[in-house]
Amino acid sequence: MSNFWLLLTEFFKTGLFAVGGGLATIPFLREMSAEYGWFTVETLSTMIAVSESTPGPIGVNMATYVGYMTAGPAGGIGATLSLVAPSVIIICIIANYLQKFKEAKAVKMIFAGLKPAVVGFVMAACLDIFISALLYKNSFDRIWQQKDTGVLGYAAESVNWKAILLLAVLFGMQKGIKKLHPIVLILVSAAGGILLGL
Repeated sequence: MSNFWLLLTEFFKTGLFAVGGGLATIPFLREMSAEYGWFTVETLSTMIAVSESTPGPIGVNMATYVGYMTAGPAGGIGATLSLVAPSVIIICIIANYLQKFKEAKAVKMIFAGLKPAVVGFVMAACLDIFISALLYKNSFDRIWQQKDTGVLGYAAESVNWKAILLLAVLFGMQKGIKKLHPIVLILVSAAGGILLGL
């Protein structure tokens, strides 16, 4: 199967099973990264930052980005359409029965079971991204190599202190300044990334 058709298949599956919105696509993207090598975890964290900062749903933005990077403009369009197609098909099928469907006991039980699973998947994927943003690449390999640098040496070599400083500043701003618009945080984090060379 060519990369293009594989891309369409993977994003169709993602659109079909990513229950819970854009962030629920992250575990599927992480799996694509591991299985096909279309992008790295570091690239995924960049995609999320860009997708969250640009207009439009995060899942659609990431599908477009991955598709474009993998198979050019046709890949971007195809991945985006493949991601949204399952939702459109399902809504068209159940539109006439939506009220009954929504109130059905079995449906409520299914979604009650799905919620904790979605949270777990998203948290696991976010942990990978969190680590890739705050630690230098291959920092875990250094643990297994047992370099005799001690705890402070390991921290100096592995922890991205600039990223942690920026995270602390943004967290302080978000908690300390009431009614701070998210656009301000996005602009500050972008400027901080440029100034700190992240």
